[in-house]
Amino acid sequence: MSAPRTADTTSDEIREKSRLRRSLRRFDLLFFLICTIVGLDTIGAVAKNGAQGFTWLVFLGVAFFLPYGLLMAELGAAFPVQGGPYVWCRLAFGRFAAALVTVLYWCSNPIWLGGTLTILAVSAFGEFFTPLHGTAQLLFALAFIWLAVASAIVSVRLGRWVPSLGAFVRVAIVGLFTVSVLLYALRNGVGGFGTADFAPRYAVFIAVVPVLVFNYVGFELPSAASEEMLDPRRDVPRAIAWSGLGAVLLYGTPILAILLVLPRDRVTGVGGFLDAVREVFTVYGGSVASDGTATLAGAGKVLGAVTAAGFIFALLSSGATWIIGADRALAAAGLDGAAPRGLGRISPRTGTPIAANLLSGVMATIVMLLAFRLSAGSAERYFTIALGVAVSTTTISYLGIFPALVRLRRTRPDAPRPYRVPGGPAGAWLASGLTTFWAAVATVWLLWPGLGTDWFGAGGDPDAALPQGVGRAAFELTQIGPVVALLATGVLFYALGAPTRGRRAASERARATGDGG
Repeated sequence: MSAPRTADTTSDEIREKSRLRRSLRRFDLLFFLICTIVGLDTIGAVAKNGAQGFTWLVFLGVAFFLPYGLLMAELGAAFPVQGGPYVWCRLAFGRFAAALVTVLYWCSNPIWLGGTLTILAVSAFGEFFTPLHGTAQLLFALAFIWLAVASAIVSVRLGRWVPSLGAFVRVAIVGLFTVSVLLYALRNGVGGFGTADFAPRYAVFIAVVPVLVFNYVGFELPSAASEEMLDPRRDVPRAIAWSGLGAVLLYGTPILAILLVLPRDRVTGVGGFLDAVREVFTVYGGSVASDGTATLAGAGKVLGAVTAAGFIFALLSSGATWIIGADRALAAAGLDGAAPRGLGRISPRTGTPIAANLLSGVMATIVMLLAFRLSAGSAERYFTIALGVAVSTTTISYLGIFPALVRLRRTRPDAPRPYRVPGGPAGAWLASGLTTFWAAVATVWLLWPGLGTDWFGAGGDPDAALPQGVGRAAFELTQIGPVVALLATGVLFYALGAPTRGRRAASERARATGDGG
């Protein structure tokens, strides 16, 4: 099967893409998507909002996740070109817009890897094995980051096993936890919650929606490796459908179980899931003190350690999977002249964009070092601030990706579409409109937490939504500053891509006059 091409594909791009290796099958895409979408890192951040968190999980499953899956199934099947989101945005809105979108889309992942994923891995290791401080903490964090990057550097034939194993580990962890909750409930009863606890309230809505949108994104990621798939036009829509069903179950089950086991005031963003594991696994050995502190012993301690190790690997596989996809989008921008040409180079030995991979590793390391320093030893504060930056840069990037569907329906109506969003033009507008709306809403509430809680005489305090001990000015600097810096980086990358755009233009002129190809 020959690689699909856009109309202005150059010989340089063809040469680089010839190094890609087609080996991704439908089941690889399914596992890749489960590993991409189901992130155990944010389960606690949703559960700490109580039963309302589950209410909004279901609501956004219908109002965002469903139209998002339909939208990405069409784009992934209609335009199966390496770089996926970058190419769709460039075809719809031009190279400059695509350059800005791609930098935000790409850089949110090393921020996430070096930020929230690393602190959760460090915390999990410290809770279930031995506390890490100083040099030991730094070495563990570096090993975690660079193992994820190494998974992206190796050939896709080898690297695909990381998301595949990550998907199996997620299913095993959630399955064991769910069974353990049932045993715990039979022995000790559950805290439970009343019907009124599910009633939606604005303050919780604006706190949990950004995290849930971040939870649910990732359907487009495998399409960044479209030319490494055996049959993207058929496999992408099917993989999205099955992984979507799996994601709803793998998110909803542990969140509901945490709400059954732990009082809301004991659920934190960092430790929510593992705190629940520690308490529930006392059914295998251990005890819960009068103050709620759980201590594992015997088989409970062994199972707790095994689960913590699986949790850490699940975090690593999440980071690796997103790096694998996002780096390919950045490499496509480099090949196309929307980023430095060197980032688009494909290794003839591994068939992967090693320069982009290494840049991700460097960025993640810098974020980790800064975050450890700025958090002043507070894991919860570090987690909240780093998660906010990762989510906001991600949601802003989608503001240039989601509208591409309706634009390409109009500008490229003849592109083969083996799958279409149902409902004709109205269905396409609805899918693009809903997803873009939620991305915009999530962005606003992330950049200004608590917005609107004091409206209409509600008497709420917007600053109550900030991390404890962090003032409004300091918080906004940590959120808006990185976004501005990344947009400036996008402009810089576009400027550095000028020589590539010049060569591409010359090639197009030569092809038009019949003097070359």
